[in-house]
Amino acid sequence: MTAIIIAVVVVTVIGIICAVVLSVASKVMYVPVDERVTQLSEVLPGANCGGCGFPGCDGYAAALVEDPDTPLTLCAAGGAACAQAMAAILGKEAGEMVEKRAFVACTGDCSKTKNKMEYVGIDSCKAAKVLFGGAGSCTFGCMGLGDCVSACVNGGVSVKDGLVRIDYSICNGCGGCAKACPNSVIKILPADTPAFVTCSNKDKGAVARKKCTDACIGCGMCMRKCPNGAIKLENNLAVIDYEKCNGCGTCIEVCPAKCIV
Repeated sequence: MTAIIIAVVVVTVIGIICAVVLSVASKVMYVPVDERVTQLSEVLPGANCGGCGFPGCDGYAAALVEDPDTPLTLCAAGGAACAQAMAAILGKEAGEMVEKRAFVACTGDCSKTKNKMEYVGIDSCKAAKVLFGGAGSCTFGCMGLGDCVSACVNGGVSVKDGLVRIDYSICNGCGGCAKACPNSVIKILPADTPAFVTCSNKDKGAVARKKCTDACIGCGMCMRKCPNGAIKLENNLAVIDYEKCNGCGTCIEVCPAKCIV
């Protein structure tokens, strides 16, 4: 009985000592937090998608307070209303919010391309890519295993017939899906982007078309016909310079593969 009492007393004393040490440490090591960080975190949507370029909403809130030059318009998930609310907290102008959306640089669904092998493994694009670039004959396109679906915090991404689909009534351009795609098939661009190349295949034309009937053939017709010099070929693939593109639509009309929309 005496041994039990001694043990209880020892544990109690140790607990009291630890409590005192922690209490003192919390005061000595306390780091003051600007209350505006907390207020900004409460205004932000809490999606923690990383679309702003910071580690979650709390990271973005801290950056806004620490660096006055950090733009208030980086939260695509919160949109213009969120930017205005944060501007009110910080006492500054929100600036213009550019609405963005996710665009898929691939149209190779099951009717346009085929698999070169049967993949049996982890249901993940990143995992499948390690095995000879994935099951698809085109190793540049959408792998269709849905890493982007899991990454979308809004439920705006799905996979149908082996190809990622974006629901534009839901998509806010946060960028989570683009970061999750190992082939960088998903691009985040302004919602009013005038023209977009729906292919990512960098093989030469004949090889690309054997792998996918919707592939860009790298013929350069769009580049030659563009009146603004806004298109060039990089690794057999048409690339649009949006600083020069005025949306005239010439590239869309002349593309023989119909992979510019």
